[in-house]
Amino acid sequence: MVFQGSSTAISHTGKVRSNNQDSGFAGSNLFVVADGMGGHAGGDVASSLAVARLESLDHPYSSPPEAERALRDAITDAAGELSDTVRVRPELAGMGTTVSALVMVDDYAVIAHIGDSRIYLFRDDALTQITTDHTFVQRLVDSGRITPEEARFHPRRSVLMRVLGDMDTDPEVDTFIMPTQAGDRWLLCSDGLSGVVDDPHTAKTLAAGLAPGRTADSLLKQALDAGAPDNVTIVLVDVGGQHPIFSGTPTIVGSASNPLGIEVPAARPGRTSWLHPNRQAANEPTHFEPAAEFLEELIEEDRRRARRRRAGWIVGLVLVLGLLAAGFFTAYSWTQGRYFVGADEDSVVIYRGIAQDLGPISMSTVYEDTGIRLDDLSEFTRDRVVQTIPAGDLDGARRIIESISLAGGAP
Repeated sequence: MVFQGSSTAISHTGKVRSNNQDSGFAGSNLFVVADGMGGHAGGDVASSLAVARLESLDHPYSSPPEAERALRDAITDAAGELSDTVRVRPELAGMGTTVSALVMVDDYAVIAHIGDSRIYLFRDDALTQITTDHTFVQRLVDSGRITPEEARFHPRRSVLMRVLGDMDTDPEVDTFIMPTQAGDRWLLCSDGLSGVVDDPHTAKTLAAGLAPGRTADSLLKQALDAGAPDNVTIVLVDVGGQHPIFSGTPTIVGSASNPLGIEVPAARPGRTSWLHPNRQAANEPTHFEPAAEFLEELIEEDRRRARRRRAGWIVGLVLVLGLLAAGFFTAYSWTQGRYFVGADEDSVVIYRGIAQDLGPISMSTVYEDTGIRLDDLSEFTRDRVVQTIPAGDLDGARRIIESISLAGGAP
């Protein structure tokens, strides 16, 4: 049965990258996001080849298990095509792509996933991440070493543990079947969206109930407003709903939309100096690291980083406390060279320090009780003493006391 609903696909280079290595596909039954990696040309080729291989699956299926088998086989075939391509063009070695694919079969969604692109389900005003990121930081989250919020800003957040690449012709792909229902909104996206627009803002946008095209435009705008450091690809699928039934030719976006995108590019001619190597994929930015053999090393590196961070906090705290203590000691030492005259219950007293408190800490102590009773003073002098009379040093305090004793009035 042909899927009854509406969909859209959109892709943008972003504000930092010079080219778009993402590919997206929205057909009648099949929906795909692929995020390529491995250099300027390698990522383009990898995501384009993956989408081109999966396009043939865009037709009705007799059962969800049949669609699940077809997805798994097609993705495995795509891995073989990537490997064959690298044998022809070894300078593309290391290229790969994520794949997040969705096939609608009757009242079921058939899902295949590898990498860190994501599939979300928005149902009953709640957004749920359906796929699990195959990343190093997700391993840390699953093991309780870091929180999901810490994972969003972890320096290794882009290190993939599983990817559709040229080095593994039998990739480990997650596939599963879920029931779906009218009103569901399925969101497939590259990490160019999920990495910069958090789930609460995504859920709010999906909850607005706009048509898929306008909803995708709004999500893209949020990613661009947040800086869009990576390519952004969004495929949105509404099950049933108030918007027009999807019909017509498939929508293909990103690298796969270029008719030449799935062709292996020619080698760059000319210079071969260290500034312009022919190994195009190797010297371009990539976030793929084949991780099986590096996992324990990466985990230990993260432990060391966490220990260094804790040690840094402890050292910083000790330094701050030390500076505060030194400052307090210096200030307190200065106050102990100051004196003032004040009252203590019913007599005149010379105090050492200053007539102020630092919270619960008194900055003065009784230095000498003069024996002069407050009741023997004039009202004006008594008020001055009660309010304290600054004396500077001890000699100044004694002169004030002598003035009070001899005159019996104002000092």
